[in-house]
Amino acid sequence: MSDTDFWTFPPDRITHGSGARYELTVLHPPFTVDAADLPPNDPERAAEFARSLGTIDEVIEDLGSRKQSDTITVATRADLDLVQVGAWGNLVSISEPAFADDGNDMPLLAEATRLRERFPDALIVGRVEVHCGAEHTEDLVWLPDGTMFHACGWPGDEPFVVTGDPQAVMSALGITTEVLEDLDVYFDLDDEPNQNDWGALATACLAGADPWGRADLDGSSLRVRHSESATSHMEALYFSD
Repeated sequence: MSDTDFWTFPPDRITHGSGARYELTVLHPPFTVDAADLPPNDPERAAEFARSLGTIDEVIEDLGSRKQSDTITVATRADLDLVQVGAWGNLVSISEPAFADDGNDMPLLAEATRLRERFPDALIVGRVEVHCGAEHTEDLVWLPDGTMFHACGWPGDEPFVVTGDPQAVMSALGITTEVLEDLDVYFDLDDEPNQNDWGALATACLAGADPWGRADLDGSSLRVRHSESATSHMEALYFSD
């Protein structure tokens, strides 16, 4: 099987949309770790984590290290074959364009559910934002005891659905109104769900452990072969008229 067998579009086909972020992070105890204190990325562990995901069939090529502040911009079909992943001690995180969605499939939630079973002691945080005609977001935070929230929809519009107990998540992680104000994040559970910045709340829940956007942290850049279902999903999302 070639590395592009599931694609029906050539590598240089321009995408109709782009993803601003599609990150999924697994943090094992202690949850108070600061990314600045993490050990260097382990490329073998990082590749193995990528390979273990339901959206990825195989790692085709290791393209070397990449600063976590230097994210991949999706412009062509070939860019959708690239993931950025790191394994730094008790923290593993991946940026995977197959997690992008328009609300019909919720691949981020599906993968987080699999990770919840694999790593029952971990804090799992996902943040996805994609622009395909309009902005669509999917964000989640899932604690080891099962407490979680999942927010998915079109910010400022409908439909927008929140499940779980975001207040319980915030209380467990010490995310107060004052914490959010200090981070300049608008968030009010009494407001309409589509008016809140759920991605910013997820970022606050990761706190200092957030590996994304950091110039002092390196991850691995990999070219992968996505699963047939993930490829079909991305074709429908990024190339539909």
